[in-house]
Amino acid sequence: MSLAAKLGVERAVILHVDDLAMCHGANRAYLDLAAAGAVTCGSVMVPCPWFREIAEAAATDPALDLGIHLTLTSEWPQYRWRPLSTTSRASGLIDDDGYFWRDVAGLRPHLVPEAAETELRAQIEHARAAGIQPTHIDAHMAAAMLPELIDLHVRLAADYGVVPVLPRAISWAPERASYAEAVARLDTAGLPVIDHFRGTLPVEADQVRQRYRATIEGLMPGITHFALHATTSGEIETIAPAHAGWRTREYALFASGAIGEWLAGSQITAIGYRDIQRLWRAGLRQG
Repeated sequence: MSLAAKLGVERAVILHVDDLAMCHGANRAYLDLAAAGAVTCGSVMVPCPWFREIAEAAATDPALDLGIHLTLTSEWPQYRWRPLSTTSRASGLIDDDGYFWRDVAGLRPHLVPEAAETELRAQIEHARAAGIQPTHIDAHMAAAMLPELIDLHVRLAADYGVVPVLPRAISWAPERASYAEAVARLDTAGLPVIDHFRGTLPVEADQVRQRYRATIEGLMPGITHFALHATTSGEIETIAPAHAGWRTREYALFASGAIGEWLAGSQITAIGYRDIQRLWRAGLRQG
């Protein structure tokens, strides 16, 4: 039976805000949109500067559906973050400036899988200790999908009882073969797998409504994870000026209520990860 059938839906979308804790604007956008019912969940970058804010919000409101955005890279020019678990260059996690590597291409030649596991477990456990009860894990910049880490990614999901966000077909896996094999093993075990993936549309202002509406109305049958990067204005213009426009425009569109109208008009259900987490844990027990 498909995941959609188990959930009793035909077409459903997970409206998921990535990069929480990266800055105050990311947190504010998610909390505003979640309170309005305009998004369903998000994931937290535990090593980032604004972690305490989102952790305190989660501890205050356990209804928030949050995951851990497994973080092994730090991409912005001047705004950086470091591992929680180590300051040692021997870990392979730290660049010449003392921060995470800027991208997966920089990380991979230095990767020490054991050090990465220590760091990712530290991120999950730090989040839990701060009051977040995660429902899922996903991978910032796909680093935790590297072939050296994909089995660890699934093992962490099993160990902590959280859903691994590994959609069935994506074009941006660091290595397609190892990724496909990991997803196939989940299928064979009867564990829930997300069907489809969509992401933030980096489009100009005059195209936002048209492009998002077409994307929403064109969602395929099954479950789609829609990775959003909604952010309020203020810091993002300095942190990432090339990204600021489409992140803040995405926030404004979702805040307008238009997405909810398009979903209702297309009979598409917005869901989060809590019900999927229950299926994941039940599948682990049966296995």
